[in-house]
Amino acid sequence: MSSGLLALLDDVAAIAKSAAASLDDVAAQAVKASGKAAGVVIDDAAVTPKYVIGLSPKRELPIVWNIAKGSLRNKIVILLPLLLVLGYLAGWLIVPLLAIGGLFLCYEGYEKLHHLFQSWWSKARPSTESKRPIEIMPAELERLRTKGAIRTDFILSAEIMAIAFNEVKTQGLAIQVTILLVVAVVITAGVYGFVALILKADDLGLYLVKKENASTLSRLVGRGLIRGVPHLLKILGLVGTLAMLWVGGQLVIHSVPWLYHTVSHWVHDLDLTGFLAWCFEAGLGLVLGTCCGLVIHVIWSLFRKPSHA
Repeated sequence: MSSGLLALLDDVAAIAKSAAASLDDVAAQAVKASGKAAGVVIDDAAVTPKYVIGLSPKRELPIVWNIAKGSLRNKIVILLPLLLVLGYLAGWLIVPLLAIGGLFLCYEGYEKLHHLFQSWWSKARPSTESKRPIEIMPAELERLRTKGAIRTDFILSAEIMAIAFNEVKTQGLAIQVTILLVVAVVITAGVYGFVALILKADDLGLYLVKKENASTLSRLVGRGLIRGVPHLLKILGLVGTLAMLWVGGQLVIHSVPWLYHTVSHWVHDLDLTGFLAWCFEAGLGLVLGTCCGLVIHVIWSLFRKPSHA
């Protein structure tokens, strides 16, 4: 009886060790997959803050929370099952779909850049025509901003999840699902937690300034946060727009074999390595993304333009 019990305990211990090893393996692969997607994660964090600029500060965290829920839904409910099905039935479709998503990002990024330059131009050369501004209720503006952010997040999330899936496509189904779930939750929490921290940094600064018995250093930091955060948000808004063009261009480059090989040859011929190689590839992605966005903008404008025949 005792020998049987000892044997059973040995089996339980073996199973526990195996489970622990599996968890370690899952954690390691999840970290690796997340690291591969780090560039896109940074872009995602840069893109998001511009969607709350100009809205009530009281609505910043609720908006970020709604976008985060939409992002998690994109990753878990839509992209995860889609990648598993495509990986099993038609893995070759993932690259073309990412290319289409890249072109969409190019178009969205160019549209925002186009409107930004139009705004600068109109301020530099004020028009004599009096145009009545289009009035949008705050609730409607918030709804449109949230919807646009979730739509853009879908493309960025698709690349993140596709990169993660590529790292685990040779694993069993249970491991694939577990790692993709971990990546989806951790990256979403990290990105939108970081965004929320940035958006409320000025509130922290106000607290430090008004806090009783606060040190001189605390008050100085508080004033710096109050003055610096609005400028930081504007910079992040521009960075987010450029990031959309860059990521879109990179998706197109990586989806078209001859483009990818051409860029690789240029990097090799110029003997670029490390940070310089990254800057060169990022610059090409930004230029290509802007050009693709311009072409799509022109074509779409032709179709949108009403006929006066």
